[in-house]
Amino acid sequence: MEIVPLGDSALIVRMRERFDDAPEQTLDTVLRAFQQLQNAAIPGVIELAPAYTSVTAFFDPISVAKGAETPDKVFDWLAARIRAAVAAGADRGRHRTATQRRVRLVEIPVCYDREFALDIDDVARRAAIPPSEVIRLHSTAEYRVACIGFVPGFPFLAGLPKELATPRRDVPRKQIPPGSVGIGGAQTGIYPLRSPGGWNLIGRTPLRLFDPQKNPPALLRAGERVRFRKISRDEFESLK
Repeated sequence: MEIVPLGDSALIVRMRERFDDAPEQTLDTVLRAFQQLQNAAIPGVIELAPAYTSVTAFFDPISVAKGAETPDKVFDWLAARIRAAVAAGADRGRHRTATQRRVRLVEIPVCYDREFALDIDDVARRAAIPPSEVIRLHSTAEYRVACIGFVPGFPFLAGLPKELATPRRDVPRKQIPPGSVGIGGAQTGIYPLRSPGGWNLIGRTPLRLFDPQKNPPALLRAGERVRFRKISRDEFESLK
């Protein structure tokens, strides 16, 4: 575990060096540390954000400074408590893994019609397969939410079949409609809100992935599993 400062009010707690070498184990390790830090409720820590290989701890410098001996000891004081919390959690759960806990599987309906799949031909051409095979591969795989970011509720999904890996577009689009499903490199994801983006669009879901009126506002959370279900244009309209 490596702890490094991120500005003057956050620390990055890096649990692994790489994600793609062992994505499932890495994600389990990160989520376990995330849960341990949540349970520890360290004074002054105001938010925790899990990512691919790390957890970022955002804190109130004034609150943390009250616990530290001197203002210049804020980093050391907080880092020591983070290490203690993760170590204590590891001792308690040494024989349990994150995958042993019940993980929610969320089904996402997706319409792959061409009006929504603006880049499916590019993905198919790069993979040397027909567009119908792109749809089959994409909709039959099982994914895992690696993290949420970019815009509120955007899920970065690991588990994309290797054949479908496609570099991001050279020229990003200025506006992508909400619900658009895209491929960016070795990942797939869903745009929850209208936003710019450079991923290759291959479909769209009628589901709303982010609703600020709900608790929690995001449909998906890190660690959950996702499957896509191919739907018709008519079903897309009925679900919308």
